[in-house]
Amino acid sequence: MSGKGTGRPPLVAMRRGSTSRPKAAAKPAPARKRSPKRPQRRGGIIGFFAGIVRFIWRMIWGATWRVTALVAVVLGASVWFFHSTLPPLADQLDGRARGSVTMLDRNGAVFAWRGETFGGQISARNVSKHLRNAVVATEDRRFYSHFGVSPRGIASAIRINLSEGRGPFSGNGGSTITQQVAKLLCLGTPYDVTRWKTEAAYEEDCRAGSLVRKIKEVPFALAMETKYTKEEVLTIYLNRAYLGAGARGFEAAAQRYFGVSANEVNPQQAAMLAGLLVAPSYYAPTRNLQRAQERANLVLGLMQEQGFLTPAETAAARANPATLSDAAEARAGGYFADWVMDSAPSFLTSDTTEDVVIRTTLDQRLQKAAETALADIFETKVREGSKAEAAVVVMSADGAVRAMVGGRQSKVSGAFNRATHAKRQTGSAFKPFVYAAAMDLGYSPADYVEDKPLTINVRGSGPWSPKNYTNDYKGMVTLTEALKQSLNIPAVRISEAVGRDKVRRVAEQFGIVSDLANGPALALGVSEASLLEMTGAYAGILNGGSSVAPYGLIELRLQGEREPLITQEGGIGERVISQQAAEYLTYMMSEVIDSGTGGRAKLGNRPAAGKTGTTQAARDAWFVGFTADYVAGVWMGYDENIPLTGVTGGGLPAEIWNEVMLRVHDGLEVRPLPMKVPESRLPPTQPSGGGQVQPVEPRSSGVRPAEPAPDLAERVLNDVLRALGAKN
Repeated sequence: MSGKGTGRPPLVAMRRGSTSRPKAAAKPAPARKRSPKRPQRRGGIIGFFAGIVRFIWRMIWGATWRVTALVAVVLGASVWFFHSTLPPLADQLDGRARGSVTMLDRNGAVFAWRGETFGGQISARNVSKHLRNAVVATEDRRFYSHFGVSPRGIASAIRINLSEGRGPFSGNGGSTITQQVAKLLCLGTPYDVTRWKTEAAYEEDCRAGSLVRKIKEVPFALAMETKYTKEEVLTIYLNRAYLGAGARGFEAAAQRYFGVSANEVNPQQAAMLAGLLVAPSYYAPTRNLQRAQERANLVLGLMQEQGFLTPAETAAARANPATLSDAAEARAGGYFADWVMDSAPSFLTSDTTEDVVIRTTLDQRLQKAAETALADIFETKVREGSKAEAAVVVMSADGAVRAMVGGRQSKVSGAFNRATHAKRQTGSAFKPFVYAAAMDLGYSPADYVEDKPLTINVRGSGPWSPKNYTNDYKGMVTLTEALKQSLNIPAVRISEAVGRDKVRRVAEQFGIVSDLANGPALALGVSEASLLEMTGAYAGILNGGSSVAPYGLIELRLQGEREPLITQEGGIGERVISQQAAEYLTYMMSEVIDSGTGGRAKLGNRPAAGKTGTTQAARDAWFVGFTADYVAGVWMGYDENIPLTGVTGGGLPAEIWNEVMLRVHDGLEVRPLPMKVPESRLPPTQPSGGGQVQPVEPRSSGVRPAEPAPDLAERVLNDVLRALGAKN
C-alpha cells in the first residue's frame, strides 16, 4: 500500500531488546516559572548589626504584647475585685473612727468643737454650685472627662517633683479627685487599732505617696468609676475630705468657719473652703485668716480661668473676702472647753465613737470680757517682752463657771491651762479661811488680836518667827483690820487659837483639795492650790457658807437624742460655816477693797469683797473676790516659778480683776453684798504696871451658843504659850 497522502510517518520495526522508543514529535517546552528574587542580604558589619536589631525588636514586641495582655488581665481582675468590695454610697460618706463633741454655751449657741465633726451628709447635686466648681477647678479640672486616672496629670506631677529635687512621687501627686477619694477610703482598708496606734497614723499611711500605693490606686479608682457615677464620687469627696479645725467634710467646715450650710456658701466662701484641701491645718482661717483669704484669691482665679466665674463676679468676691462667723472668730472657751472635756467621762468625750452635744455654763460675753481685760492690762501695764503669765476664772455663787482664761494666749486648744493645772502657793489669799474658822466659832470682826513679834517652836524644825510684809507691827488691831492690811502675825495667832485642824477642815470643805501644810505657816498660804479651787472656795463665802464644786457641764446627750445621758443642776454642797460667819467674813473682805490692800480692785459704787495674795519672793500674785453677782479669781506668775518684779496681789492682779469685773458687770444692776456689819467694839485696855488684857466677850455665832471668853488677843497668847511653848 502506498503511503502517499496519509501524512503519517512510515512504520519502523523496533529491535528486540531495544529500550529506546521512537522519538515523538518535539513539542515546544513550556516557559519555566522563575521564583521571585530574594533580596540579597548585606554582608559585613552592617548586615550583622541589622540582624541584631531585628532580633531585639522581635523580642521586645513579643514581650510587650504578652506583658500588656497580662497587665490587662491583672488590671481587669483587680478592678473586678475592688468593684465587688465597694459598699453602697451611703456607707462611704462618714468614715470617722471616732465621734465629735459639740459644745453649747449657757444660751444654747455653739462655741467649741472637739474631735472630728461631721456636719451631716451632703450631695454634690444639692451643694452650692460655687463649692462644687471651686473643688473641681482646684483639684481636678478634667474630672468629668477622665476615667478615674489621668496619665497626663501623673506625668506632669513626676516632672515637677523631679525638677524640684524631690522623689517622683513625693510632693505633687497629680491625683484625680477619684484617686484622692481612693486615698480617703484607704483603698478599702478599715481602721484597725491593733495595726495603727492612732487615726493620724492610719491616715498618714493611707496617704503615702509611694510607687506601690500609686499602682494600687489605679484599679481602685477605676473600680469606683464603674461602681459610682461622677456625681457620687464627688459626693464622697465632699463628705470625707478633712478641712482643718477638726472639720470632716465641707458641711462641717462651712458650719465651723462661716456658720452656714455648704448648700449656701457664696463664691468667696467656697474658694476658701476649696483652698484648704492642699494643707488644711496651715490654711485654716481660724489659724490665720489673712493666709486663708490669700489662698482663696488663687482659687477664685482658677474658677474664672475655667469659666465658672465671670471677671465681674471674681472681682466682687475678691473685694469682699470670706470672714469667720462670730463663734469661729471668738473661738471662746478654748481652755474652758478643754476643762469640760477632761471633767466628763472620756468614753463620752475624748474617746467617744458617737457624736455628742454638751450644754455648758459658759457665758461668751463674760469670756470675751475676761480675755480682753487680761490682754489690755498686759498691753498697757506690763513691759514689752515679758514672759509673765496670768489666768482668770469667773463663776457664779453656785460654782457654775462662766469664763476661764488659762493663759495670755487665749485662742488655743489643748494648751497648758494655768487656771486648772497649775498648783501654786496661795499666800495671803488663804487667810479668809483662817478668819472663816474664827467667825464660825463665834468670834466677831470687831474682836481684837495683838500684832507684835511672835516666835513658835515648831517640833522638828526649831523656832519660827513670822513677819509682816511691811516688817513693822500695829499692836492691838481688830480682826477686820488684820485681814484688810493682810497682817501675817495676827493670822498666825488666830490660826493657832482656833486650831490648825479647824482651819484645814474649813479650807478643804470649801473646795481646796490640794494637800495643806501641817505647821503654823498654814495660815500664811504656804500650801498650793489651783486658781479654780480658790475661786470656787470664795464662791462658798458668797453663797452664805456652803461648799461649792465648780462645774461647767450642764447636760450631755447624743446628737439627735432628746434624753440626756448626764445632767448637772448646780454645784452647791454641804454647809461649811454658818451664814452669819459668812456674812461677817464678807464684811471683812469688803474692807480689803474699800480701804485695805485691795484698793485697786474697787468697782466704783458697786460693793465688792476680796483678798490679795503674794507668796514668798513674789513668785505668785493673786486677787480673788466677788460681788453680789459673780466671783472672779486672778493669778499671775511665771511658768518657771521665778520671782515677779514689783508685782504683788494688790497690784497687777487687782487691776486685772478690776478690768474683768467692770466688763462682766456692764449693764447689770448694782446690788448690795450679803454681809453683816458688826457692832463696833472698844479695844481692850492694858493696866499700868503690866498684867493681862481686860476680857471682851465675842459675839455669838447664832448657830451654837458661845460661852463668854477672854479677849481674843489674850486667849491666842495664852493658847500659844501653853500648847506650843511660844516665847514673847
